[in-house]
Amino acid sequence: MWENMLKSRKTGLIFCKIQNKCVTLQCILRKLTLMANKKKLTAILNEALDSLSDFAALLTEEQRQEMKECISVQLFKKNDVLYREGEVPQMFHCLVNGKVKIYKDGIGGKTQIMRVVKPVDFFGFRAYFANQNYLTSAAAFENSTVCLIPIEIVDKWIMNNHKFGLFFIQRLSVALGNAEQRTVNLTQKHIRGRLAESLIFLRDCYGLEEDGATLSIYLSREDLANMSNMTTSNAIRTLSGFAQDKIIAIDGKKIKIIDNETLEKVNKMG
Repeated sequence: MWENMLKSRKTGLIFCKIQNKCVTLQCILRKLTLMANKKKLTAILNEALDSLSDFAALLTEEQRQEMKECISVQLFKKNDVLYREGEVPQMFHCLVNGKVKIYKDGIGGKTQIMRVVKPVDFFGFRAYFANQNYLTSAAAFENSTVCLIPIEIVDKWIMNNHKFGLFFIQRLSVALGNAEQRTVNLTQKHIRGRLAESLIFLRDCYGLEEDGATLSIYLSREDLANMSNMTTSNAIRTLSGFAQDKIIAIDGKKIKIIDNETLEKVNKMG
């Protein structure tokens, strides 16, 4: 394959003669990088398809083939925005891995985190079926992989597949019930109860690390405050209070739950 390599004295560039054609080594390296990236994206796409196996099982064989042809995968870095409030919904989202927050910017620039998304959850479709623009925004808590399907195609599948349509009715019903309960909790619970609820929610949603105590998500104090409907200063003081009471231990952004029983009691008492 490699017949010879020539180096230009004037430019210092290395040329390779392949099949009687001279190309720069830089060009070859670029092509090799593209090939490696394509291979990586193919692996990620296969992972995404595997994660959607339960979802795909509801589709007909024709619809599954259509999904394979139209699905795409996008990688988001920490704090990248997936979509913004006011935008027209165009894609159905599924989180393959990572962590995503759904949030809304309120009065005076205050942000309220409405909910968090875990693998393998679906999101970003409610506004489309309500014939609305997005009422919330979505951003990555950490590096995340999201697969995307044009929402119009999902709409077509629902119209022609009653089992698939029932799947969405169930998803929206559960989400509505959770939203109603969360609204009551955020407005009626005291600060300690709200923060305890957020910690329990994160524990149940994302799980714990190998030590069986540390939350598997590292949130800034601001994000934790935005989840709990309080100011950042209140979140810091309440966390410190929990640490003094030996309910949790804090190491930077790491939070270790030491006394689950007491945390549950604080949550229930509000």
